[in-house]
Amino acid sequence: MSTKHSKAAAEFLKNKKQAAWHDETLWLVRAKRDRLSKEVPEWEELRDMACATKLYSNSHLDELLVEFENNARANGAHVYWAKDADEYCNIVYNILNQHGVKHFIKSKSMLAEECELNPFLENKGIEVVESDLGERILQLMHLKPSHIVLPAIHIKREQVGELFEKEMGTEKGNFDPTYLTHAARKSLRQKFIHAEAAMTGANFAVASTGEIVVCTNEGNADMGTSQPKLQIAAFGMEKIVPDRESLGVFTRLLARSATGQPITTYTSHYRKPREGGEFHIIIVDNGRSKILADQKHIRTLNCIRCGACMNTCPVYRRSGGYSYTYFIPGPIGINLGMLKAPLHYHDNVSACSLCYSCSFVCPAKVDLAEQIYLWRQDLDKLGKADRMKKVMSGGMKYMMNRPSVFNMALKWAPLANGMPRFLIYNGLNDWGKGREMPKFSKESFNEMWKKGKVK
Repeated sequence: MSTKHSKAAAEFLKNKKQAAWHDETLWLVRAKRDRLSKEVPEWEELRDMACATKLYSNSHLDELLVEFENNARANGAHVYWAKDADEYCNIVYNILNQHGVKHFIKSKSMLAEECELNPFLENKGIEVVESDLGERILQLMHLKPSHIVLPAIHIKREQVGELFEKEMGTEKGNFDPTYLTHAARKSLRQKFIHAEAAMTGANFAVASTGEIVVCTNEGNADMGTSQPKLQIAAFGMEKIVPDRESLGVFTRLLARSATGQPITTYTSHYRKPREGGEFHIIIVDNGRSKILADQKHIRTLNCIRCGACMNTCPVYRRSGGYSYTYFIPGPIGINLGMLKAPLHYHDNVSACSLCYSCSFVCPAKVDLAEQIYLWRQDLDKLGKADRMKKVMSGGMKYMMNRPSVFNMALKWAPLANGMPRFLIYNGLNDWGKGREMPKFSKESFNEMWKKGKVK
C-alpha cells in the first residue's frame, strides 16, 4: 500500500504549533455545528428527509434534469450538457471566446476545481480571478484549497499579511484581519468592475423552477454577477433537487453543518438573465452517472459539500488537507477519489480511524465510514494491500482460530511489560510512534470470569 498520505501527514505534523492550531480551529467549527443542530428539534428528521430526497433525485435524474432544462430555457437561459471535464472546460471557453472575454471573475466552485477550469482558461489567454477571499488568497499563493468550505483554513493571518504586502502594497507588518479584508475588497472591487463575464457554481439546482441557488457568506457571487451582462453557472448533475420545498430542507442543513450558522449570509437564486444580458447554464456529468451504477457507493452522490466530515475527522484535522492526494480531502474525498481512480488514490484509504464520526454528522447521511471500510476490503483485489498488514492479519487469524494458542499468548503477554524499551519501541512498531503502548493485564478476562470476578 502506498504511504503517500502518511508521509505527507508526518511532514504536516513537524510544525506542532500549526498542527495543533489546525486541529483546534476545525474542532471549534464542529462544536458550533453541534450547538446549532441541537437548537432544531427536528434535526434528525431533516437529515432523513435530505437523504431520501437525494436518493430520489439521483434515481430520477433523467426526469428532473430534463425538467430543469425545459424550465431554464423557458426562463431565457441557455443550457448545455457536458459529459466530462474536457467538454465542460471547452463549453466555458467557447462562450467566453464568442463574446471576446479576456477578464473573467468567478465565485468558489469545487466543480471548476475538479475539472481544472482555471489553468485551462489561463492557457487560452483569459484572466481568471477568484472572488471568494480564501480562494483569492490561494490563487495569489498558487496553492490548491485544503478544505472545500474553508479553502485557506491552513493559512495564518501573518502569511496573508506578507502576501498582501507583496501583491497589494499593504502596510508592512499589519496582520489585522479586518485591515486585510478591506484591502482584499478594495483590490477585488476593480476586478468586479472590469470583468466582462462572471461565473458561479451552484449549491442546488431546482427542477421545478429552472433556477440555481448559490450560498455564500461574502456576497462575492452577487458582486460578480451584478455588473457583467454575461453570466455562466455550472453544476454537477447530482445538485438537482425536485422543488423549492425540498430546497428548504437542504438550506436548513447546509450552513449549520458547514460553519455552525443558521443560514448563509447570502442565499441567491439565479433564474433569468439580466436585462440585455445572457445566462448560460452547464450541467456536468464527469463520472457521476458511473457512480449511479455502483450500489455500494451510490450514497456518495448525496453529498452537499458542507465539509462537516472534514471538521470532525480526527485524521484530517491532524494531518491537513494537503496530505491527501485527491483534490478533495477528508472522508468524502477518500470516497470520491476511489470512485474516480482507485489505483491512483488508494493511499488515502488509510487516512481513516473508522471512528464513524463523519457518518454521524453528515447532513445527507452519506455512509462515509462504511464506504471507506468497503474500499479497504478491495485493496487486496486491487493489488494495493499492505504486505506487513497482511502478514499480521494472517497471524491474528491463525491465533484467533486456535483457542489453545490464543490462551497461551494471553498467559505470556504480560512478560512484555518488563521488556527493555528499545525492544518494544523501534522501527518495527508503528503504533508506538508518538504514543505509549498499553500494559498487558496480569489476569485475562477469561480468568477473571472463571473466578467470578466479573459477571
